[in-house]
Amino acid sequence: MRRRLRSPLPQRDGLDAMRLRLPAGGPWATVRDHLVDRLPIGAEQVDAMFRARAVVDLDGPLEPDAPFVPGGSVWFHRELPEEAPVPSEIGIVHRDDNILVIDKPHFLATTPRGRHVAETALVRLRRDLDLPDLSPAHRLDRTTAGLVLFVIRPELRGAYQTMFQNRLVHKEYEAIAPFDPGLALPRAVRSRIVKERGVPAAREVPGEPNAETVVELVEHRGGLGRYRLLPRTGQTHQLRVHLNALGVPILNDDLYPVVAQRPPDDFSAPLQLLAKVLAFTDPVTGVARRFHSGLALGSW
Repeated sequence: MRRRLRSPLPQRDGLDAMRLRLPAGGPWATVRDHLVDRLPIGAEQVDAMFRARAVVDLDGPLEPDAPFVPGGSVWFHRELPEEAPVPSEIGIVHRDDNILVIDKPHFLATTPRGRHVAETALVRLRRDLDLPDLSPAHRLDRTTAGLVLFVIRPELRGAYQTMFQNRLVHKEYEAIAPFDPGLALPRAVRSRIVKERGVPAAREVPGEPNAETVVELVEHRGGLGRYRLLPRTGQTHQLRVHLNALGVPILNDDLYPVVAQRPPDDFSAPLQLLAKVLAFTDPVTGVARRFHSGLALGSW
């Protein structure tokens, strides 16, 4: 396993500097030439970064004529995109010396990705709690609310992430969706789900199942059901795909059954899906842990 290089730049407002790995070869004489080709910001902004001594390698700031070194790395802080502030606070469910468990609100991404950078749980928590080494043990979709576990001490990150990768964590979700009196529940839904890069929605295809969800109806009223979902695998959008396949798509789902465009500042109709329970044997302390979300789905 390759050793992870530590950034020579400090965090800025809870956000790590961007590491850019230089290709193994190419036509560039200087790092500056490569950045002009690589970054979607134009030559003038790249030159401004060098004048501000904002592009660095492990030996310090680089000059504009610094030679291109195949396979090397450079760091710099990205320009943040315009983001609509998510109007919800992050709830702290549990904190000790090793881990932090939060209630992530709807519409807040877990980690920076795409146009969501500063308005993410990781960046907010690092900044607000002064925890610069905080890292997620797993992730929730931006549109899903509920429990997320973060690791406070970097040396323990692998133990908790491996626990999730090896499916040693019991997860329970709650969803609000239409009630179908003809749908026999509980049942285990199994299918093969694929998610193509650049395509918003995942889809079910023929083949060996790679996704399994146990679906239970807890109660129903007014044409809606409150469902308990127990995922036994972790495919992208698995719970949303499986309820949609049963003919009861989750309320306010803007991907299933039909992809709908939502303005980035529209927080009016949150997906009615909540990560309700996380339970596991702590891989560091050996203690049995069980956490319950304090959030509730507004449509019930």
